[in-house]
Amino acid sequence: MNTTHKQPVDWVDPLIDTANRRFFFLTTASRPFGMVNLSPDTRVGLDGWESGYRYTDDVIHGFSHVHAWQLCGIPMMPTLGEMNGHLGSDVYKSKFRHESEVAQPGYHSVTLDDYEIKAELTSTVRVGVHRYTFNKAGRAWILLNLPSPIMLPMSDSFIEQVKPNEFCGYVENEATRRRPKPTKIFFSLQCEQSPSESLCWQDDTVIPLAGSIQNSGLALGYDVQAGDVLQFRVGISYCGVEYAQDNILQECNHWDFDAVRTDAREDWNQELSRIEVEGGTDAQKTKFYTDLFNALKGRRRISDAGGTYMDMTGETPQIRQIPLNDDGKPHYEHHNSDAFWGAAWTLNTLWSLVYPRITHNFCNTLIDMYHNGGLIPRGPSGGNYTFVMTAPTSTTFLVSAWMYGIRTFDIDTAYQGLLKNHGPGGLMSKAGYEHDTSIGGGVEYYLERGYVPQGIVADAFHTHAAATMTLEYAFHDWALAQLSQTLDYSTDYDQLITRSKNYKNLWDSSTKFMRPRMMDGEFLPDFDPMVLYGWCEGNAHHYRWYAPHDVQGLADLFGGYDVFIDELNTLFELAEGHSFTAPHAKHEEGYIDYGNQPCMYLAHLFNYAGAPWLTQKWVRRIMQAAKSDVTPYGGYGGDEDQGQMGALNILMAMGLFSINGGCLPEPILELSAPIFDRITIHLDPDYHNGGKFVIEAENNNPDACYIQSAELNGQHLDTAWFYHHDFAKGGTLKLVLGNEPNKSWANQPINQ
Repeated sequence: MNTTHKQPVDWVDPLIDTANRRFFFLTTASRPFGMVNLSPDTRVGLDGWESGYRYTDDVIHGFSHVHAWQLCGIPMMPTLGEMNGHLGSDVYKSKFRHESEVAQPGYHSVTLDDYEIKAELTSTVRVGVHRYTFNKAGRAWILLNLPSPIMLPMSDSFIEQVKPNEFCGYVENEATRRRPKPTKIFFSLQCEQSPSESLCWQDDTVIPLAGSIQNSGLALGYDVQAGDVLQFRVGISYCGVEYAQDNILQECNHWDFDAVRTDAREDWNQELSRIEVEGGTDAQKTKFYTDLFNALKGRRRISDAGGTYMDMTGETPQIRQIPLNDDGKPHYEHHNSDAFWGAAWTLNTLWSLVYPRITHNFCNTLIDMYHNGGLIPRGPSGGNYTFVMTAPTSTTFLVSAWMYGIRTFDIDTAYQGLLKNHGPGGLMSKAGYEHDTSIGGGVEYYLERGYVPQGIVADAFHTHAAATMTLEYAFHDWALAQLSQTLDYSTDYDQLITRSKNYKNLWDSSTKFMRPRMMDGEFLPDFDPMVLYGWCEGNAHHYRWYAPHDVQGLADLFGGYDVFIDELNTLFELAEGHSFTAPHAKHEEGYIDYGNQPCMYLAHLFNYAGAPWLTQKWVRRIMQAAKSDVTPYGGYGGDEDQGQMGALNILMAMGLFSINGGCLPEPILELSAPIFDRITIHLDPDYHNGGKFVIEAENNNPDACYIQSAELNGQHLDTAWFYHHDFAKGGTLKLVLGNEPNKSWANQPINQ
């Protein structure tokens, strides 16, 4: 293909880093944030880190429709010959070769070599569409091994034949430590041609399907000739079979596979084209648009086309309805999400700048869950609370949305929920995955002592990470204080802003590190900054800098900006030896880990300390060392956590960032050098006043990472930042780059 005429969607390579990533990473036959995430499973089993698609495998077990955090299900597999679905996928799996594989946004195609079947997959938002072309004659069996584990065990399944060509039912994902309630995914499987035979099995006994059956697989039989094509569509819903059927009716009430594929491609291209880049290498464009692709797919829709969603926050599941607009469409959509842990430096800014409608959806999802269950969640899964990770991480998400001008949600209710989360009984009471108690978060200690001590006993993960909780609580207290001030809650503001200084209570002046404190108030003895104890997925080198809301105060603890800069720069020099990521994929083993959330903002601290040339230097080197691989064997340097790494990479590639997560009453965007000559961001007219914002980089080349001068809308810019409101009204940022740092440009610390 002539690269001059490639569209953004053409640059995406979904197979980048698929040799390493976990279950939900590869999503090809899906729409942006689609409910259906249809793709091959080359591994199945009870390990989300090992199951799913791995590029290094050579067999396919089936094509399942849900690849989400803590959710999976509804695998289909076409076979030819003897029906052996009851024997499991280790028997009916098929060899495949990458030479026959096509993986694109909205489409996946691969030949199953054992059966000589070409399998093609595409989807609408809530409907998976299959086209199987048989290259030899025989008895075809389309297998749905519903009870089999894909990434999680199934606690129940059900299937019923409702028409000659339609089979409906559900799979139930068993409860997990992270998602403590079983969760049903309902489906309607519709066949273009009715099968001549329908079999099911239980306890290895194969029988004809007679009406309905529980905890069974399904095999649909067809006699095929070489060249025959069978098509199927599978609508899903978390509310019920009738909603899955309605999703098909509204989104895919036809059998034109190519039309769905074309529409999926256009859907992706429209979203990806919100950012257009010029210049740079082909590899940089491939990585940029693949990163953007990942940032737009990981956190799935769970509401139906008509706006119904399943509320799992109470004692019993409840089907609820999203309010409809005047045109009869839902005012917003509900989404699943892992925690917003680290989103302050990734999704908060990228989505708000470029995709504010998505932020609008998430804000309303979080508020509905507060109405329904009494808490704003850290991360919802299938309508469940999960309490994943630590801290009230949804605080910065909601606060930044409001500050960035996304005000299409009930801020008063949001504020009430956030304030609850910052006290006893809220998210600050709960450590990771602490569902039934409110002990491990240690908020009572935090309020009384100003820190969370090591040694709290609770049935939860991360209770060893009390020092991390202290630092995160202080940051989130600061963020909520900004909203308090904006909404004129002066008493709340005074209390929260005082609490935001609690990070200082972990500062050990003798070591100049943040240091965990014990129940007796003493610092952790025998302190080793490389030890995990006290920290969540990191070490004291990572968390030494964790005051993104008060860099000046932190620098004062170091002894001033000069010492702060020298110490941080030395850390980056040490980390360059392991490519700024965790050796052996163990977070605590690296000086810096740009493959995980806690370190995502570190290079941008230099901007705040008055040394922006070091931000420019290290951002570029991180991009080159850890983020530029476009092969299946690298590209993210760690866990691409449902779009977080993709979003981080996009922000660094564009040279825009926000250390405090966009939570200032007047948010600012901090600068580093973009990797492209010209970047055009098309603004959303529902949330922005301008039509587009353009970033131009003169003298751009791989070594020219240093900003020599800057202009914003024709006016000289002498700061390494500018206001978000200038972005929102559109304009042009012009940067002149060079191979050597200009230490006289923007060399004053940023005051927060």
